[in-house]
Amino acid sequence: MPHIIVSPLSRLAESATRFGARDMVTLINIGTSVVRPAEIAEDRHLFLGFNDIIEPTEGMTHPVADHVSDLLAFGRRWDRKTPLLIHCFAGISRSTAGAYITALALNPELDEVWLAQTLRRNSPSATPNSRLIALADDMLVRKGRMVDAINAIGRGEEAFEGTPFMLPLVV
Repeated sequence: MPHIIVSPLSRLAESATRFGARDMVTLINIGTSVVRPAEIAEDRHLFLGFNDIIEPTEGMTHPVADHVSDLLAFGRRWDRKTPLLIHCFAGISRSTAGAYITALALNPELDEVWLAQTLRRNSPSATPNSRLIALADDMLVRKGRMVDAINAIGRGEEAFEGTPFMLPLVV
């Protein structure tokens, strides 16, 4: 089974080519220009526009259940023949949350703690958006285990942007 690739926006084309991705999820502010890599067909690209915030803030779009529902639906349609590329602006918060959520949704047997620890090993800067994690935890009926596992790995190392990395779907 292929894996999920997480990337910052600045390394999107490079990541699509290097890892052979054919499906992509964009988690970024509304209005941010994203040039879809040539490898990704338009119908295999999900754009979810919201700010990287954890509670409603005037003038910003916060993550809501519909964003997570759309992410889950897209992930479940992914054919898993090639890696899924998930990115946000920095490759640190929204995209790491999206990858963690998608991996658990596609493989309900995965242990939340193991996957969170793998996320931390593969991306020292990963700081998954806690609102996205909490929404998905409820939707996937994980009974707080996703939230607890992400809280346990804590905030990642300070970085302007993350380095592209792989997150497995299986142990």
